Amino acid sequence: MSTAAPAAHLPPMHASERWLLRACLLLPLAALVLFFGVPMLAIGWRSLVQDNTGGIGWGNYAALLDTPGVWRALAHSLLLGAATTAVTLVLAFVVAFGLERTCMPGRRFVAAALALPMLAPSLVLGLGLIFLLGRNGIVGKLLGVRPEIYGFWGLLIADVLYALPQAVLIVRTALRQGDARQYDAAEVLGATPWRQFCDITLPQARYGLLSAGFVVFTITITDFGNAVVIGGNFAVLATEIYNQVSGQMKFGMGAVVGMLLLVPAALSVFIERLAAQRAGAGAESALPPTPTRRAGRDAAFLLACLGIAGSIAALVLTVVLASFIRLWPYRLDLTLKHYDITIAGGYAPLWTSVWVSALAASVGTVMLFVLCFGIRRLPGRLARAATALSALPVGVPGLVLGLAYVFTFNTATWPWGLLYGTALLLALCNYYHYHTQGFMTMMTGMRHVPATLEDATAVLGGGTARVLRDVYLPALRPTLLAVLVFLFMRSMVTLSAVIFLITPSLPMGAVTVMRLDEAGLTSQAAAFSTCIMAVVGALALLLHLGTQRRPRSSRPA
Repeated sequence: MSTAAPAAHLPPMHASERWLLRACLLLPLAALVLFFGVPMLAIGWRSLVQDNTGGIGWGNYAALLDTPGVWRALAHSLLLGAATTAVTLVLAFVVAFGLERTCMPGRRFVAAALALPMLAPSLVLGLGLIFLLGRNGIVGKLLGVRPEIYGFWGLLIADVLYALPQAVLIVRTALRQGDARQYDAAEVLGATPWRQFCDITLPQARYGLLSAGFVVFTITITDFGNAVVIGGNFAVLATEIYNQVSGQMKFGMGAVVGMLLLVPAALSVFIERLAAQRAGAGAESALPPTPTRRAGRDAAFLLACLGIAGSIAALVLTVVLASFIRLWPYRLDLTLKHYDITIAGGYAPLWTSVWVSALAASVGTVMLFVLCFGIRRLPGRLARAATALSALPVGVPGLVLGLAYVFTFNTATWPWGLLYGTALLLALCNYYHYHTQGFMTMMTGMRHVPATLEDATAVLGGGTARVLRDVYLPALRPTLLAVLVFLFMRSMVTLSAVIFLITPSLPMGAVTVMRLDEAGLTSQAAAFSTCIMAVVGALALLLHLGTQRRPRSSRPA
């Protein structure tokens, strides 16, 4: 990642300003090492500590040979990841092409439906499938059958719909980078639309498809929510870690399975980065294609996109509807009784999630802003090291990071053990789980800060504090707001990263949904999920309204 160096003609900085810039770089970097680097080392070390004797060695890894359940879970994870990736890429390309290269109507509905999985815990899609296609689902009742949705096929459907929005986002970006002049030349040469699609569109989108494929694969093999709700007897690595640690109290074996899960996730992220770099090597002067109206093509893509987006909307809205139904699917009269949650701490986990998420969003946004400002203003070896380290958390599954936090902070011999069992540690775990995405967004915003304003402020005698106040904060206000809302939303709905860190006095909303479903209170789980979606959706709506008003207010009179 390239960073912009200060202009050479600027006046030299005072010693105090240089120390301020160093603090901007060193403090977030030290926190990144402590709250990400050290836990990763801790889980690697804990995998070497044998559960039975406490000795150090490779016994836990050797025990894998006598643990067929782990290898079966690994095979299941790879099979599910490959199948989900293949299906998701096809659907994502159809939706992305329909949104970017056709004149089909209904774009707003499709975009809104694709945003729904981002507002809810991952297990909501699994709950929706149970309400629709489960043994007591509405479809089975209408048709007089008892379909079996638990297992591979249920997980496949849930994971495809959960990963689809992120895949569509990546493929849409790749399609936007096409060059209209190539299509004009192909038209002149008499190429048919199908030939243009095969010879121009697909080659242009290949790196976007490859990148999306590895993102989907990583999401699938590391997902815990859908697997625990609808996986049934189809064990995967994510549930195997949970069973080893919470079920059998084998922390060493849990660490080994975590290391095993880390390998395919990290490898897929590495290859995805290479694909993204290759994709970014296109022509900068490309002219984006402008779609033309073709009735048959537009109608076909409209039907396909409505079917895909409608499936997502149907599952999420079914969960919301089921939370108001007295006894699904036998007594369909409306009631609010499922919102009278008295077990699992009532609504205390929801407010804890709001508090933890607000803490993660505020601390994370400040830390990312300071880190990226230090990288931009003080380039060098330290900045390159911070950039490289900031890219690593994206390859670590939430379950692995949460387990690593247990090994690191559940201690009485180190001072940071005081953080264990606090809201701050949960917030930091959620922040560093999504650190890379926030970092990339913030760095992208930093690149759009006008360098001329920096130069002018510095030449006129403004110091670092003045540059921050008068240049960076106004220019980065939309980026700061976007990062803040992103961290809050992901922290509200995440399950895997906090499942090992919650305590009876510090429950979290997404975990409560899982507990209610495990207790057979599926309708109450739907009600609690609806409350989480309402909070996250309200914040997303406020962000949308705020960003829509800004351009109007900035127009000249």
